[in-house]
Amino acid sequence: MTGSRILSAILALASFAAVNPALSQTVPHAYQGQLPFTIGGGASNFNVDWNKSRMYGITAWVQWRPGMLPRLMNGLGIDIEGRDINYGRPSTVPSNFRQDTITSGPIYTWHHFRNFQPYGKFLAGIGSIDFRLNYPYYTHDTFTVYAPGGGIQYRLLPHLWVRADYEYQKWPGFLQKTIDPQGFTLGASYDFRSFRRSR
Repeated sequence: MTGSRILSAILALASFAAVNPALSQTVPHAYQGQLPFTIGGGASNFNVDWNKSRMYGITAWVQWRPGMLPRLMNGLGIDIEGRDINYGRPSTVPSNFRQDTITSGPIYTWHHFRNFQPYGKFLAGIGSIDFRLNYPYYTHDTFTVYAPGGGIQYRLLPHLWVRADYEYQKWPGFLQKTIDPQGFTLGASYDFRSFRRSR
């Protein structure tokens, strides 16, 4: 699975969300109206867990939040993320080294503050890795990936947020062990909802 395919899938989902009208409904607590989607992207810096090396990449995400939930679950949603770690390759990794992931899972955002929103997530999906070892025909593999993480987002404009995200990944089964890439993503997202403060 290549990074371009991952990002194409994310962008296709985002386009679908943008062109489909939302059903009219009342959303409790903080948000009302428009589409219950957020789309975003950013730059990532990850320790790829190969000779303690760090590389750069790009990340895109889409979030969906159901409209009618009990008060305690008001911040719950579904997050889909695609990441391509393929840039700034140091000499400590093979010349073809690359890590791509596409993951999804629950995300919970704490809406207590108006402009600052911390969140936590637990994602799972597929990881693709390119490498070179002493086996000439074994240079690529895919694995199940588990990716807990969290971060904080800050509102710049009514629909525009900046986001700082940390993610810790587990790739079990690579060369009979588990690799643990981890890193940060800084980016921005657009929230299609209109924001109205609860009274």
